[in-house]
Amino acid sequence: MVDYLQSVGDRPTWQPVPQAVKDALAEPLPADGMSLADVYERFAHLILPYPTGNISPRFFGWVHGSGTPAGAIAELLAATMNSNVGGREHGAVYVERQVIKWFCELFKLGDSASGILLSGTSLANFVGILAARTAQLGRSVREAGLEQRTHPLVGYASAATHSCVRKAFEMAGLGSDALRVLPIDARHRMRTDALAAAIARDRAQGCVPFLVVGTAGTVDVGAFDPLEELAQIAHANAMWFHVDGAFGAMTMLSNRLRHLADGIERADSIAFDFHKWLHVPYDAACVLVRDGEVHRQTFASEGPYITRMTRGLAAGAPWFADFGPDLSRGFRALKIWFTLKHFGTQRLAAAIEENCNQAAVLAGLIQNSPEFELAAPVALNVVCFRHATRIEAGDALNDEIAIRVQESGRAVISSTTVEGRRALRACFTNQRTTQRDVHELFDAILAASRL
Repeated sequence: MVDYLQSVGDRPTWQPVPQAVKDALAEPLPADGMSLADVYERFAHLILPYPTGNISPRFFGWVHGSGTPAGAIAELLAATMNSNVGGREHGAVYVERQVIKWFCELFKLGDSASGILLSGTSLANFVGILAARTAQLGRSVREAGLEQRTHPLVGYASAATHSCVRKAFEMAGLGSDALRVLPIDARHRMRTDALAAAIARDRAQGCVPFLVVGTAGTVDVGAFDPLEELAQIAHANAMWFHVDGAFGAMTMLSNRLRHLADGIERADSIAFDFHKWLHVPYDAACVLVRDGEVHRQTFASEGPYITRMTRGLAAGAPWFADFGPDLSRGFRALKIWFTLKHFGTQRLAAAIEENCNQAAVLAGLIQNSPEFELAAPVALNVVCFRHATRIEAGDALNDEIAIRVQESGRAVISSTTVEGRRALRACFTNQRTTQRDVHELFDAILAASRL
């Protein structure tokens, strides 16, 4: 794997899995084992050559993290320890508590805040929304459910909010119809006038507004909602303010960029990923909740099998199982702890800033090209653009260019919809990317557009 990392820039960024490989992997459940060397050999030939590609310096698709050797070492150590961090009294619990404390301090949530590590921001958003539900209805909602309500709960998010928020409303039993999707302004931010009007309208119709979801770094274009204004509106209406900061929350580490997230410190809960802009290996995310007791009431449950003790291995209360859906939990915190201890926040912030510089370089290349145009302002590390001269080809051309770039092996970009039209999208979250890779990407885009 050391050799694999050293040569990552020399291989195709992505390549399709051949049918022969798929056929070889589609085998019966093994009744008899084979040597570890033989198993590794099959891995090396059938699996390793066909990754997502996101550790490559020329991977710019979606919002994927890139990992580090330090994180990989931590994963090996954590897997060897094989700790269950659902609770109890052991070292892994204290590592996760420290990681949570560091970020509660970063976001200035106060000493009573709590948090838990999860698989991704999709689940972290779900936990934040469940905590908001508890804050509104009390712990009894866990037993009585939402049927007790004669006035429906409603929440608010912008049209640029990630689809996982709608899914969280569905999983929470609120229903996606309870999420009011509000228009965005020219900078792709939630319109606060639309939010205020929607709250007033819902109250007049007998609904109970309980939640505002702001976004720090939208996945489409990297825009930041006006978090300070959203916090003021939410708290003036006795509503919970949740921030989806999947990757954008990490701008708080940068003196140059943290102003973009002004107001995030007023959130009642914050969801974000470590496996994106902090380069921790997948998967590692977090949700922080300002009121730790509300968070605990949302999940805490005891039974004879998991009775807490004041001494021994069953001590260590509160357990992390009291703050999330899982009792069986891996030692995710170690790879985060390793990353932060090894690199430090200054080097991590510098990598974030360099990604934004690289996005600006690509934006300049696009603006100076007669064949392409920007599809949205470049606010951070995401560049959305589209073909400008073959408009008659429509949305299909831009999607085709993305696929051709991927299939070339030279780079990976993705596509999205911006203001009703398809656009190409390049996202910079890789610490291995250089200015040379940016120019290689643009050359690959030009070549794909001319086939």
